[in-house]
Amino acid sequence: MTQHADPSHLHAPTTESDDQRPRWNAMWRGWRGKCPKCGSGPLLRSYLKVNDDCAVCRQEFHHHRADDGPAYLTILFVGHLMAPLLHWVFVTWRPEPLTLFTIFAVGCVGLSLYLLPRLKGAMIGFQWAKEMGGFARTT
Repeated sequence: MTQHADPSHLHAPTTESDDQRPRWNAMWRGWRGKCPKCGSGPLLRSYLKVNDDCAVCRQEFHHHRADDGPAYLTILFVGHLMAPLLHWVFVTWRPEPLTLFTIFAVGCVGLSLYLLPRLKGAMIGFQWAKEMGGFARTT
């Protein structure tokens, strides 16, 4: 029985897609609203509507669905950022309730509107990197 000097046959081969689809780059490109594959074409065609495909590299996106994930993440982030800040502001300065409400309502809405499309893009970038696209269209 011969022994192999190269133990590479013991390791599972990496797939081509692992090398071509780095997760963090795809998520960063999606966060910026760009195609996770090429980083050039727009990912969204309106505030939250995903393009069917990339205008630059023709990568298809019609089967990627983020569903409620970006909304849940937005609520999670905004809640965890604004609740401690609200407590700190109230304890430190004791502003009038209407002033406090107005400032934090505008802050929560503004932060939510900022994060929602970015988190959706990052989630679609993650799905693209992990090849988690749903069913392809038949028409």
